[in-house]
Amino acid sequence: QDKEKLEIRKLNDPPSAEAVWDMIKYARNVIEEFRRAKHYKYILCLTLTPICELSLDKMGAVFEDSNVYMLHMMYQAMGVCLYMQDWEGALRYGQKIIRPYSKHYPSYSLNVASMWLKLGRLYMALENRTAGVKALKRAIAIMEVAHGKDHPYISEIKQELEDH
Repeated sequence: QDKEKLEIRKLNDPPSAEAVWDMIKYARNVIEEFRRAKHYKYILCLTLTPICELSLDKMGAVFEDSNVYMLHMMYQAMGVCLYMQDWEGALRYGQKIIRPYSKHYPSYSLNVASMWLKLGRLYMALENRTAGVKALKRAIAIMEVAHGKDHPYISEIKQELEDH
């Protein structure tokens, strides 16, 4: 699966091995800078969104969206959007993340369940009940296997469904 996780775009003029390695170094550096910047929360959130977008554009010229570096940056961007209460932006990133997550992680991964849960809540907040119910049910299905059907967290999510 490592090959899929580090997938490079299929281009007419493929990047050289050196260009790919340079992009990996760039991705690692920008991810580390982002981690440091997150400690300053709100003030830096105003600058983190453009950093994420610029980094995704630059890395996206070489890496597929399913590449772990792209996924990490999209996840960070989604977190910034959530913090800034930009529900549409968070949803856009989450929608890009879920398919590769479902491919890279095991079938009953709590990482995948967590992303479905976030998507479900975002859909509900944006008044797309049909998509929200579908996403929350996917989260529940994974969590029932991972935690067991009687776990309090599952009951809480089921209650959310009933309340909407």
